[in-house]
Amino acid sequence: MATVARLLTYEDWLAMPPVGEGREEVVNGELQILPPNKYTHAEVVHNLSFLISTQVDRKRVSVIESSVSLMINPKPLTCRAPDMVICWRETMVRDDEDVVCSVPDLIVEVLSPSENRRRKQSKLDDYARIGVLEAWIVSPEAQTVEIRLLVEGKLAVAKILADGNLEPTRFPDVKIPIGEIWPE
Repeated sequence: MATVARLLTYEDWLAMPPVGEGREEVVNGELQILPPNKYTHAEVVHNLSFLISTQVDRKRVSVIESSVSLMINPKPLTCRAPDMVICWRETMVRDDEDVVCSVPDLIVEVLSPSENRRRKQSKLDDYARIGVLEAWIVSPEAQTVEIRLLVEGKLAVAKILADGNLEPTRFPDVKIPIGEIWPE
């Protein structure tokens, strides 16, 4: 007789112990344990966070550079952990458990060597589903940044940059030289 694993509810997930050194996401009720980020990945995220943070009013803009929990859908539970979430504080909503429940103004995902196309697309589909207007897919290996903008319900590739400046649409005063995000 086959058994079907019970899908996690939001309450089940909150009651679970932390996963330790790894990170976690819940996708359609299934817990996904992710390995800890490698050094290059972490440094790229940190560099981007620093470069953005120094160009915005931190009292008005939240720049989160950790695997913060972002609610996609409560049933079946889907809660993602983007590498970076940037939000205008006035529109940011968190629930009683401190999970972000509003649409970020910009999401950044830094590719890991273990990242595959299907997993990346699944994340982008979830971000589009909640109405994220802009997402950056950063490839430390290729040293490129793929800019995706929400078009007709999908995060479509607007451009792929290897040099020049990153200029987020929702934060017009921010200009990030791409060369400054890579580790030395």
